[in-house]
Amino acid sequence: MPGDSEGPTARRGADLAREALRAAREASAQRAAERSGVRKRPGGTRGRRRRWSGPGPDDRDPQPFGRLISRVAMDRGWSPRLTDATVLGRWPQLVGADIADHCTPVSLRDGELTLQAESTAWATQLRTLQRQLLARLAAAVGPDVVRRIRVVGPTGPTWRHGPRHVRGRGPRDTYG
Repeated sequence: MPGDSEGPTARRGADLAREALRAAREASAQRAAERSGVRKRPGGTRGRRRRWSGPGPDDRDPQPFGRLISRVAMDRGWSPRLTDATVLGRWPQLVGADIADHCTPVSLRDGELTLQAESTAWATQLRTLQRQLLARLAAAVGPDVVRRIRVVGPTGPTWRHGPRHVRGRGPRDTYG
């Protein structure tokens, strides 16, 4: 009947062609996705990776060596040990040449830095400079790396050799 084709649901030739083209594109895209194993995501974007670097920064671009080392240290939990090694390794730069000439850092464990002074006078001097040294170290390597400083003076000679010894006053008249 001629009146049925002119109703509101009737389609014209151009509309039919557009719908057929859209259906063909969707079917082609679905077949291509099935062949490549890539599924179409909701919203029309595909889950494809770029295969080129492009003008912006990318993780695959060459990175500075220091950044890579710090990333590896953070991932493996080496950062506290590295900061400890920084304090011990850069001791003259951190405290100055004058102090570094007269004391040596022995260990840094649990925030306590142990220093070996070359004389009792320098041990006393380091104990009085303790707050200034803590402030310098906190500024250089960060807070809470060094929380306490323990100064050890020089030790006298020991006459103990080996695992066994005899109690007593030691060699009394040896030097006289």
